[in-house]
Amino acid sequence: MALRIRNHIPGLTAALTILSLAAVFAAVLGVIPQSSLPRAPEPLIELIPHINAIISTIAVMTILLGVRFIRHGSVRRHRAMMLTSVGLFIMFLILYLYKVILKGPAEFLGPDVIYQYIYMPTLAVHILLAIVCIPLLYYVALIALSRPIEAIYESRHKIVGRVAASLWLISFVLGNVVYVMLYVVY
Repeated sequence: MALRIRNHIPGLTAALTILSLAAVFAAVLGVIPQSSLPRAPEPLIELIPHINAIISTIAVMTILLGVRFIRHGSVRRHRAMMLTSVGLFIMFLILYLYKVILKGPAEFLGPDVIYQYIYMPTLAVHILLAIVCIPLLYYVALIALSRPIEAIYESRHKIVGRVAASLWLISFVLGNVVYVMLYVVY
């Protein structure tokens, strides 16, 4: 299995990226009908943004720990933290898409000047980085999961991983800034 994956990492990365982005855009654009999902109680749905803010904060910490561990040569701990980060991201995305399908994207209720000059640029950069991160994350994860540790050093995992981790961190942090503007400040 690992050998098959190893020989098709670019193609698998592209396919997984297309499927993931199609699901996100289908949810955000209202293509997926609400009736296709079971409906949780309203108070639980209302908690999703707050749960996702906690998940994002924990993900920032696990990514930072993963970077720290690999810098100190602890591959096993690095792998554990990065896989934890991927798991947190998947959990975040499932909850986010569930809420968006059922209720649509959150509406910004603050002043127009904040909306135009702070909220929208922050949201745009957050979304752009999230989109760019998806193929990078699939690529480094597929390399890491399909090769023995010693073979990973011969791949582009380190180079792509540095870029992916940096952009992923910024995206998660900006996502929390968006959360604060939507649910705390306004």
